[in-house]
Amino acid sequence: MKIYNTLTKQKETFKPIEENKVRMYVCGPTVYNLIHIGNARPYIVFDTVRRYFEAIGYDVNYVQNFTDVDDKIINKANEEGRSTTELVEEYISETLQDAKNLNVKRATHHPRVTEEMDGIIKLIETLIQKGFAYEVEGTVYFDTTAFNEYGKLSKKVLDELEAGARIEVAQEKKNPMDFVLWKPKKDGEPYWESPWSEGRPGWHIECSAMCKKYLGETIDIHAGGEDLVFPHHENEIAQSEAANGKTFSNYWMHNSFLNIDNHKMSKSLGNFKVLRDVGEAFGYDTVRFFMLSAHYRSPLNYSNDLMEAAKNGLERIKTCKSNLEFALIHAKGEPLTNEETVLLEELKGFEVKFHEAMQDDFNTADAISVVFELVKFANTYAKEGATKDFTQAVYDEFMKLVNILGLIYESGEEKAHALSDDEVQEYIAKRTAAKKARDFAEADRIREFLKEQGVLIEDTREGVRFKRI
Repeated sequence: MKIYNTLTKQKETFKPIEENKVRMYVCGPTVYNLIHIGNARPYIVFDTVRRYFEAIGYDVNYVQNFTDVDDKIINKANEEGRSTTELVEEYISETLQDAKNLNVKRATHHPRVTEEMDGIIKLIETLIQKGFAYEVEGTVYFDTTAFNEYGKLSKKVLDELEAGARIEVAQEKKNPMDFVLWKPKKDGEPYWESPWSEGRPGWHIECSAMCKKYLGETIDIHAGGEDLVFPHHENEIAQSEAANGKTFSNYWMHNSFLNIDNHKMSKSLGNFKVLRDVGEAFGYDTVRFFMLSAHYRSPLNYSNDLMEAAKNGLERIKTCKSNLEFALIHAKGEPLTNEETVLLEELKGFEVKFHEAMQDDFNTADAISVVFELVKFANTYAKEGATKDFTQAVYDEFMKLVNILGLIYESGEEKAHALSDDEVQEYIAKRTAAKKARDFAEADRIREFLKEQGVLIEDTREGVRFKRI
C-alpha cells in the first residue's frame, strides 16, 4: 500500500508500527457552530481510509478530538448569553449527528480539550524543562529556534517566516514565530490552574497531548485538511518531537480544499454552505458519494449541478442493489451454467482492480469507477434467468465494495421514520389483494402512500418490486 506523505512529498509504502494495527489521529472541529460542507470532506475521506484498513484486516485505533475551549467558543457563548459548556454540548451533539448522517463511524476515542488538562500541563512542563519553552508573566511560549527542524512539514524556512512576521502583537516573545502553549485568563473566561497562571492552553498543544495519551509517542498516521499543515501541524511536530525525542507521526495525510462554484468558500462572498442544508437538499449519502468521487488530494468544486450529477450517479448504484435483491428472490435454484462459471472468474477481477485503486494512496475516484463497472456487469448478467448461486455471488461482491466506501445506507434524520422492508412488503401484499378484489381505488391509495414514504413500486412479470427514492 502506498500513501502520499506530506512530510516527504512523495508516495511511500505503508509500514505500521505494530503489525496489523494502525494508530491514526485526525484533527476534529472547534465546536461553536454547525459544521460546513468543507468540514465534511476530511470526515468522509479519513473515515474511508479507516474503513479500508479495517476491511483488509487492520485494527485501527482512530482518534478525533473536539476543541471545546477557544476564543470563538467563548465569544459565541457570550453573544448568546449562555455558558461555554452549554454551547459546546449542543454542537458536539450536532456534529456527531452530522457525522452519523454521513455514515462516518464513531472514533475509537473522541477526547475533549477540557478533559485533558493534566496531560497538557505535564507536556508543557516537559518542554520548559528541556529548554524548548519559556514563561513570560504567566504566558508560556514554544521557542521555535530551539527546535532545529521547525518548518520540515510545510517546507517553510524559519528566517523567511520571521522576516514576514508581525512582531508588534507580542513584544515579550523571544522570536517572532514563537507560539503560545499556555495563556492567562481574561475576565469572564473559563480557566484552569497551572504552575504559570490561571488560564487555558494554546490551540496546538492539545493535539500533541491527546496523541501521546491515546496513541503513544509515535503514531502511524496524522491527518486533516491541508489548511492545517501550517501552523497547526508544524507546531504539533515541534512540540511532540521536542518533548518526546521521537518521530511524532510516520505519515502525514492532508485532503485538499473544497471550493464553491470555483471560489473559496466564504461568508463574505455569500457562498458559505452549512452541511445540514446541503444534506437536506441532496441527501447526506449524496454528499459522501460526491466527496469520494475525486481523489482526496485533488481540489474539489461544489455546485448544485455537480451535486445533482452525484445524486444521479449514486442512484445508479442504489438501483443496482435493488435489482440484485429482486433477482435473488426470483433466481432459479439450479446449478451454475457454464457461462456463469466463466463469468465468476471475471467477477473476481473487479475486487482486484478495486484494491489496486485503494492501495494507490486511497484513490476512491478510481475505486468508484470499478463499482460502476461492476454495476454494468450485474445489470447485464445477474437478472432474469440467472441462477441463485451466481446472483448471490454478484450481490456479495457488489455489497463488499460499496460497504468499504460506505456508500449505501439509511442517511439522515429524514429517514428516521422510513418503513422497513418487511413493512413495505406488507403494504404490497395488501395492494395485491385489493387489485384481486378489483378495489383499484384502494390499490392506488396504497401506491401513493408508499410513494409519500419514499418507496416506489413497479409491477413486473415476475411480481411487484420496489425501490427507495
